[in-house]
Amino acid sequence: MNKIKIPNELKKMNEIFAQNGFEAYLVGGAVRDVLLGKTADDWDVTTNAKPDQVMKIFKRVIPTGIEHGTVTVHFMQQEIEVTTFRTESDYSDGRHPDKVEYAGHIEEDLSRRDFTMNAIAASLEDGHIVDPYHGAEDLKKGIIRTVGIPHERFMEDGLRPVRALRFASKLQFSIEKDTYSEIFNPEVQKKIASISVERFRDELMKMMASPKPSVGLKLMEETGVLKLFMDELSACRNCLQKDDRGYHIFDVMDHNIYACDGAPKNKPLLRLAALLHDSGKPASRTERHEDGMTIFNFYNHEKYSVEITRKLMTRLKFSNAEIDYVCHLIENHMFHYESTWSDAAVRRFIVKVGLDSFDDLIDLRLADMYGKYNADVRLHDSAGCAKLVELTDRVKELSQKDCALSLKDLKVNGRDLIAEGIPAGKKLGQILNELFQTVLEDPGMNDREKLINLARNLAK
Repeated sequence: MNKIKIPNELKKMNEIFAQNGFEAYLVGGAVRDVLLGKTADDWDVTTNAKPDQVMKIFKRVIPTGIEHGTVTVHFMQQEIEVTTFRTESDYSDGRHPDKVEYAGHIEEDLSRRDFTMNAIAASLEDGHIVDPYHGAEDLKKGIIRTVGIPHERFMEDGLRPVRALRFASKLQFSIEKDTYSEIFNPEVQKKIASISVERFRDELMKMMASPKPSVGLKLMEETGVLKLFMDELSACRNCLQKDDRGYHIFDVMDHNIYACDGAPKNKPLLRLAALLHDSGKPASRTERHEDGMTIFNFYNHEKYSVEITRKLMTRLKFSNAEIDYVCHLIENHMFHYESTWSDAAVRRFIVKVGLDSFDDLIDLRLADMYGKYNADVRLHDSAGCAKLVELTDRVKELSQKDCALSLKDLKVNGRDLIAEGIPAGKKLGQILNELFQTVLEDPGMNDREKLINLARNLAK
């Protein structure tokens, strides 16, 4: 393929560049995705116009990375990152070049890029492909290969080896032999370890959104990258679960990794919860022998898993809300529903896990089941899911009824009780909670007069 189709917005942008004597190219992931037959989500443009010149010929420009030759152009309701042709040298911080020089030709600009598949440009004028490193050929073969010598590329930026692993997961590509072996180089390992935790975290979460995170995660473990940033998971390898009851066939590490695959692709944080949900099993593992059987138990492993997850996610600088969400799912993933549960018991369960979290908790349970055998599990066609289906139906039915599932659903509030002469303070909170528990047991009690009468009695 010598040409690709250029979107109309970019053709219009090119007209402005051309009218002012400049050339411009589409580069990076957008070109790669188009060559793979996918829709490009983001457009990155490179040009021989310098940043100050770009700012003069376009009306709305933000200098987002002007020190590195990059600005963001608002054009035809699009935000397009525009970078001047450049070469780079010396990366003393392992990320940013110490020296950036503007280049005269697109080929020079492409020479600084990480992988051949990302070193392809397409002219905004006619879509003509510029591919000096045969990236299109590597795309056809499904190969990730560095531009030039792997050691040099990786020593420039320690994130590049991690990106190689993430791309392998995202694209289901293999990493070229010399490129892959270089990740094991001690000097490269040291460079990888020097990257910020935020940069690793971002790559990890992009991996969580890939078709099969297990591909990248296994490569991360094999190359030692996982140990550098998520060493807590190391204890999961060779922690056996398969006993004479036949509940599992994988050790804890593989179970977690495959569970990650089994969680929905559009919920990367849920996938992270799946990866970490049994991380506490090594610390809680016990072994006993009964009736000639060897039995492994992991009592309260979810509590250990929450401790590990909170520590790990805090170190990787996830937000408090993200940490709380993942830990909440892990803490509650071991629920045991029985058909004998009363409606009140189901309501208490909803209150405990939160109605907003219920669907994600079911998805985590399905992912857990997937991870047992690395096999797909669908809620409505698996015999093992019958109780989950029943619980889901009951939660849906009860949530649609006029019943209180939180304090705010009560027909009275603290101000009402204070008006009845009950003083504000700890006692008031206890009474409100008692009213709520009463309504959980008997929704018919959620009546203003009944609750006030009950509150008066409780206050005596």
